[in-house]
Amino acid sequence: MNDEKTDEGFRPFISADKILPELSPFSLIMGVLLAVIFGAANAYLGLRVGMTVSAAIPAAVISMGIMRGILKRDSILENNMVQTIGSAGESLAAGAIFTIPALFIWYQQWDMGKPSYLMISAIALFGGILGTLFMIPLRRALIVKEHGTLPYPEGTACAQVLLAGEEGGSKAKKTFIGVGAGALYKFIADGLKLFPSEVDWSIKGLKGTGIGADILPALLGVGYIVGARISAYMLAGGVIGWFVAMPIISEFGSLADAIIYPGTVSVAEMDHWALWENYIRYIGAGAVAFGGIFSLIQSLPLSGRTVKDSVQNYKDIKSGQASGLRTDRDLPYKFIIIGSLVIILVMGMTPIVPTGIGGALIIAIFGFFFATVASRIVGIVGSSNSPVSGMTIATLLITASLFKLTGNDGQTGMIATIAVGSVICIISAIAGDTSQDLKTGFLVGATPRKQQAGQLLGVVAAALAIGGILIILNEAWGFGSKELPAPQAGLMRMVVEGVMGNNMPWPLIIVGIGIGVALALVKIPVLPVAIGLYLPIHLSVPLIVGGLIRLAVDRRRKSLSANAETCGAENGILFSSGLIAGEGLVGIVLALFAVFDVPLVLPIPEAFRAAHHEAFQIGGSILFLALGAYLYFSSVGKKKQTA
Repeated sequence: MNDEKTDEGFRPFISADKILPELSPFSLIMGVLLAVIFGAANAYLGLRVGMTVSAAIPAAVISMGIMRGILKRDSILENNMVQTIGSAGESLAAGAIFTIPALFIWYQQWDMGKPSYLMISAIALFGGILGTLFMIPLRRALIVKEHGTLPYPEGTACAQVLLAGEEGGSKAKKTFIGVGAGALYKFIADGLKLFPSEVDWSIKGLKGTGIGADILPALLGVGYIVGARISAYMLAGGVIGWFVAMPIISEFGSLADAIIYPGTVSVAEMDHWALWENYIRYIGAGAVAFGGIFSLIQSLPLSGRTVKDSVQNYKDIKSGQASGLRTDRDLPYKFIIIGSLVIILVMGMTPIVPTGIGGALIIAIFGFFFATVASRIVGIVGSSNSPVSGMTIATLLITASLFKLTGNDGQTGMIATIAVGSVICIISAIAGDTSQDLKTGFLVGATPRKQQAGQLLGVVAAALAIGGILIILNEAWGFGSKELPAPQAGLMRMVVEGVMGNNMPWPLIIVGIGIGVALALVKIPVLPVAIGLYLPIHLSVPLIVGGLIRLAVDRRRKSLSANAETCGAENGILFSSGLIAGEGLVGIVLALFAVFDVPLVLPIPEAFRAAHHEAFQIGGSILFLALGAYLYFSSVGKKKQTA
């Protein structure tokens, strides 16, 4: 296969000589609204389970439902613009929640209050703008020249949804039903507390372990969207941690009756949650770090070629050889260069983002490099599998080491390191999202310049919102708590503290790296297994339930073949996206209630709850499985009625 192939015969759905509304007042308002909504939902989801999901398809479906069903407007390019702006919020939130919560935890530990709204929003804004600007010069090399080579799964899928716009009303209905179901379930479980949102059992006869599940709609939806294979990989990681490592640690650690670092009490005194927190998390951190960096190394040759192609494209533009078609116009390169330089100078010379001059230079170099890596790698494996965490860990290791060598290893150096990592994490996430959006636009015939402007507007809206969202969530429950464990941010914090303080439990980290190496040797994807090892098994169990439902739906759809009235998998994805959005939004509302001390718990006496704890757990599990059954039957196709 010729990697430099350009599909000269490709024609977009809307031809280059046809002009339709794109960046209109409607698409701007609708896109910004969805950017904030999906940004808030994904922030909550990522802080709870360490994963986020793409908002592009739900945003496109909702836009089509409103435009075609209510406003009777008919422009596929307006719909495309809405999803472009809306998906920016989700990607920016993903980058922010992977790192910024570490600052909240440190500020509390050091009695420094909390990070300011201005600092959080500035980190998000600068990272988001740089991620967009750094990706634009790569568009022709990745989207145009390698059309037919790089599939860009989310971008292509979103284009297919837009092209099926005449069905937009029915598809939007699926998403809205999911939003309602997820919101109602979450409100009853964690608002009224009518049944628990987490079930947990110890296992008799196997000391040091347990089993359970966070029985929440968002996890069911995530499992359905990522599918059975990825869900199984994550569950495999949980099994390694909870049914292999933890029983071994418990058995042999109890014999010595000793305190094993980083634990503060003897292993004999620890339950399964204490074993996970003190030991398994660090093993998982080592595996995640190896998996992310391994994926990064694999992408280096391709990324180098992308930069080379981008330089050639710039020369073509300067010499007048580039196409002047509407569908081939980017934002001016002068705007990109000047805008990038201004942001880097502001970060280096002002205290708005505490990076310092050295940190700003690191952002300039590694930011563009990782934007290139992310833009290409999402074209191969999709945004959900992009090793953003690996890029961020690599940045933190390098930055922390450089700061320590120059004597900046105290609290100021640690904050600066996380600030640098936060900006680069957001750059990587937004660059990947921008490339997916531009692929969708390439297929439907959008104007790249207008899409890029829309992406920047979505970034600004989401950045202004994310600061308030994180502050509200922290006030309600606190990052690092059971309600919001912020697993990715906890990992980043451990990396910085370990390098700066020389207190990393390296034996456990090395065990995790060894597990990652073993997985890589047998060609098993390292990152999903490593994330499952790092997170509690209670998150992997509901994911596999959703994944198995997706598997059953896909098999049922194949059996129905041409006699199916509906596309089962797609219906399930739309409903699942609604479940995630609904739970996330109610999670934000419940956080506000917690901040303002609004009582919601039903007047069920605690003594009654304790006496019937097992019954409450079983009842909650039954309701969760009932929701899963509804997901299956609402997703699977029906046979056509034959005369």
